[in-house]
Amino acid sequence: MAYLNANIPATYAQIRREYLYDLKSHHGEVEDCLIFGMASITGRPILFHALMENGAVFYRLPISAFIQRGFKPTDVPRMRLDELELWNCFSYYPAVTSYDVLDGQSGKFIGKDKKWYSGAYLFTVDWGHPESNIVDTDHSEIPHEHKCAHILALENGNYAAQPNNRLIWSIPSFTVRDEIPFDWKVQTSEWNVEDSRKWKTEDTDKYFYGIEEKEKSVSELLQEGFEEEKKNE
Repeated sequence: MAYLNANIPATYAQIRREYLYDLKSHHGEVEDCLIFGMASITGRPILFHALMENGAVFYRLPISAFIQRGFKPTDVPRMRLDELELWNCFSYYPAVTSYDVLDGQSGKFIGKDKKWYSGAYLFTVDWGHPESNIVDTDHSEIPHEHKCAHILALENGNYAAQPNNRLIWSIPSFTVRDEIPFDWKVQTSEWNVEDSRKWKTEDTDKYFYGIEEKEKSVSELLQEGFEEEKKNE
């Protein structure tokens, strides 16, 4: 897992030139660029690195700085950064993945304005915590807080970064149902197969060791009895 900076699939794009002038001038102009990397800073949006045609590299630009090649800037609607990307980065440790099942597929996300925006899948950014000797102050591994960011090339010429629960994918050979179950719930469970309260391995040197059910402690038996009594009240 990368720290701070990560490679991304090379994306040939156009940059809105005002981002090269600290938003102070050259509004409405664009020039070609190659987006090649990203920075992940906790509490900030994904920030992209781009190579210009003159050889200069511009670092840490938001997704709103770019439009796709082949589009005139006057034809691409201005969308706020928080409309294109819903959440900030969840840690300094990003993982960039291009999922084969989504490669070349289209999807649509529902925006803050309640409208659907369609686009093509490019790649996915996800976050985690690197190792136990670093204090975890982020939300990347809390089940109900975690989000990933799927990067899309929108049909209107913009790019977007959206989480799973704002997106619907269209894969003609599989996604054949039209209904959207709005009553689905956020996943809050923390799964663990090594629950030491329930089982243990046998105390031998056997290669194919056995597994034993653990006897319940007095406190566990008392707790179960208390809970059963409450049910019967």
